[in-house]
Amino acid sequence: MIPEIIKNLEFEMKILREISLYNSKLNSLNPKEKDMMNKTLDSLRESMKLVNSSVKNMIKEISLASPLRQDIIKKEKFEEVSMNLEGTRVNLTLEKGNKNKFLNELRISQEVMHGIRKEDLMDTPSQDFRAARSYLKLANGLFLPTAKKFSKKESFQKLSTNLKKANMNFLLEGYISLMFLVASGVLFLSLCLFVSLMFLDFNISAPYISTFEGNVFSRALQTFWIVLVFPVLAFFIMYWYPSSEKDSLQSKIDQELPFAVVNMSAISGSGVEPTVIFKIIAMGNEYPALRKEFIKLMNQINLQGYDLVTALNNSAKNSPSKKLAELFSGIAVTIGTGGELGNFFEKRAQSLVTEYRLSREKFTKLAETSMDLYITIVIAAPMILLLIFVLLGITDFGPSLSPQLMTFILILVIAVMNVIFLAVMRLKQPTY
Repeated sequence: MIPEIIKNLEFEMKILREISLYNSKLNSLNPKEKDMMNKTLDSLRESMKLVNSSVKNMIKEISLASPLRQDIIKKEKFEEVSMNLEGTRVNLTLEKGNKNKFLNELRISQEVMHGIRKEDLMDTPSQDFRAARSYLKLANGLFLPTAKKFSKKESFQKLSTNLKKANMNFLLEGYISLMFLVASGVLFLSLCLFVSLMFLDFNISAPYISTFEGNVFSRALQTFWIVLVFPVLAFFIMYWYPSSEKDSLQSKIDQELPFAVVNMSAISGSGVEPTVIFKIIAMGNEYPALRKEFIKLMNQINLQGYDLVTALNNSAKNSPSKKLAELFSGIAVTIGTGGELGNFFEKRAQSLVTEYRLSREKFTKLAETSMDLYITIVIAAPMILLLIFVLLGITDFGPSLSPQLMTFILILVIAVMNVIFLAVMRLKQPTY
């Protein structure tokens, strides 16, 4: 009965993969389709229980008895089931009386699945081909030869790495061309502003715009810096932007990683292949930042033909997050050395969850400190400032301020302080 047990176990593994796959798609379905998917999952679980029950009973009947005796027991207590499943012939051995129930559960699951949109169950996320962007065409048409020369310089190699890690859909030469295009646009606007400042005066009170009556050459020397500083500043902002995007993506990945690794640990416990684990995460929408990294990993395997270990090492090199890079490298080493992947995920999940808890505690302490500062600066300081203004007005020492102006200054200070506190707390707050 050992061959029959093996066939049943292989079928159970296949059903388990389908259950994991369908579970990952539940959140992306509408309510009606979600109910249908739950019916399918219930049917698959019932089918799996029937197969598992037959495996347990077959194991109990294994003994040192003669093969003839084994065949007699098999005919008395079990029956074979043969069927076509997704174009593949499947042979199982079930307990007598369970065949019709088993086939009925599979029929229910297949009928329900026909009512769910096929695009919601695709194995890999669909990606549309997009036409080249018009502004990028213009930039390449004007500055591509110059951009190619700059791309060979060592100082721009880091920019190339940041573009890859930030998942920005630009080639290095194309992005450098775009940098020159933006700098040229800012140069044109700076020249317009420079010329305007040479011949016009801008006032706070009416008339707001008037003709400049002073020395034009002296005014030109005072404002010429605009033409030089603004384009250079725009160029360096464009150079710095991919690094900023990479840091932002790293923060999002680090926030999602502990929960994703816990999920991966649970999936790996079912004994599925490592590539299936990454596919399940890539197909779901629970971890949007990690999803893109896993899609890139699966593309290396499915499209470029790399084996899993090589793809993991390549993804580790191009990952925006050090923690994710360490995870990819650890998985590659575990697979390469024949280690137990489930144990690796479990230990890694524990360490990441511990780090996450520490970061939350750190944020809580920061919030407490910020609350004390808020009370001191935003509530107490304006009252002290108002008292100082009143004393200055009584003693005639310093500028005399009207009550309306004092009120305006206090409101402005409080508003600015609130905005600063909200911005700092928003930047420091974890997304999970």
